[in-house]
Formats: sequence, C-alpha cells, structure tokens
Amino acid sequence: MNDRPIDPGVSIGHVHLKVADLERALDFYCGVLGFELMQRYGKQAAFISAGGYHHHIGLNTWESLGGSPPARGTTGLFHVAILYPSRASLGDALRRLVEAKITLDGASDHGVSEALYLRDPDQNGVELYRDRPRDEWPRDVNGSLAMVTLPLDLAGLLRDASPVIPSAEP
Repeated sequence: MNDRPIDPGVSIGHVHLKVADLERALDFYCGVLGFELMQRYGKQAAFISAGGYHHHIGLNTWESLGGSPPARGTTGLFHVAILYPSRASLGDALRRLVEAKITLDGASDHGVSEALYLRDPDQNGVELYRDRPRDEWPRDVNGSLAMVTLPLDLAGLLRDASPVIPSAEP
C-alpha cells in the first residue's frame, strides 16, 4: 500500500450514467432536479450541469437503450452523490422532489452532512446532500471523525428551502 496521501486538491469531476430512455432521464435530471442541458450528442447522449459547467452528469444509451436496471445483488454503482452548496438549496431539492411526487428511499443526518436518498427513473441510486462546515463535524474523544446515521428533519429542511424564483416567462 502506498503511504503517500493523494493530493488534497483532487476532486471527482463528473459521472456518466447508462440510461434506458434519454428523454425520461432528462425529464428527471433537468425537469425535476433542475440541471441545465448543456449539449446533446446525437440521440444517444446528453450532458447536463449546474451553473454552466461543461457537464456534471453525462446520460447515455450507448450500451443501455431500452435496457433494464442491474439485478439486486450485483456489483456496480451504489449511488451518485450530488453536493448542494447550502441547507437552503438542499431544501429546494426536497421541495422539487415533493412537487414531482418522487419517493425517497431515505433521509439521514450523518453529523457531517444531511442527505436525501432516492432512485432515478433507471433505478440508479442518487444521493442529494449538503456538507456541514468542517468545524461542526462530530469527533470522538481522540479527535477522529464520528459520523452517525440519524433521521433527517424533512419538515425543517423544507422550511429552510430557498424561496421559489418566479419564472421570467409571461
């Protein structure tokens, strides 16, 4: 095992998801969650982002058009985690899910973060979360991280949601 840690500036840039139906996936990721369509790649792929980045999520049907989700008990992606910048923006995500009648698989307070768990239309696991500031992370008596899994106060998260911005359309 290598005893040198990875550069702390390394981050995960984007994820590509195999989907069965590109339009259905775009309806969820753009229509419900609010990502912006940056580019289509023919009829087989699309690239979406938050804030105008080239893409945070690639959606493609290259090997999966009309396919079914992997069977339970097989290896593969457990979930993709989408980091929100604030509690208010995570609350807005929850509001969007409620309005779209999307069922949550779970919602947890991990001490270091607050997280919503759900499935996209292709049954890919999705975590929507926000991190607490590092100085608020729970630590044990030795100073090591002491993450937990507690119920998340969904009503409180909705109360803290960013206000809905009215559409500019007439």
